[in-house]
Amino acid sequence: MSARPGNLRSVAEEIERATGLRVEILGGKLVMSPTPRGKHAGVIRRLRKQIEPVLADGLGAYEVSSIAMPDDPDDYCTPDLVILPEEWDQDDDWLADPRDVELAVEVISKSERAKDIAGKGEWYAAAGVRLLLSVDPRRGAWTLRSRPKADEYQGVLHGEFGDDVPLPEPLGIVLDTGCLPVYDAP
Repeated sequence: MSARPGNLRSVAEEIERATGLRVEILGGKLVMSPTPRGKHAGVIRRLRKQIEPVLADGLGAYEVSSIAMPDDPDDYCTPDLVILPEEWDQDDDWLADPRDVELAVEVISKSERAKDIAGKGEWYAAAGVRLLLSVDPRRGAWTLRSRPKADEYQGVLHGEFGDDVPLPEPLGIVLDTGCLPVYDAP
């Protein structure tokens, strides 16, 4: 199947159907990820368990929900976890508006390359996602990015597993990262 402009979404959907890989379109490029490993999924589960009980009314934590790049129907990203208004439960669209996203969480896979990780950060900033939490079980570290401007975040806070992640209002949550698993050495 050829990938011509305006056709990327159908190509991505066909790849997902045929392979089971998660496919995103970032900056006009198809990015494929394998199904998360157990520890990857464990990080998401442990973060979600901390977030859900203390979320403000009207907000929900969602997995496998994609975010649109404004004004580009062929450009989207699917974070591992995303905080959206609960109305998302009733939406028939599959692409969330980035202005509705309170937090996107990306868990770095064992095989992800630095270039791909940096590109995702730029994508989220360009889309206007307010907060991006990148969790890296390869190194036992995390980065919280805030205040997007153009294609970069103005606020960047780094920490290691064991350091709390302070999520600003309207979330107002402190995440414990000491419980997060680390990938085994390759």
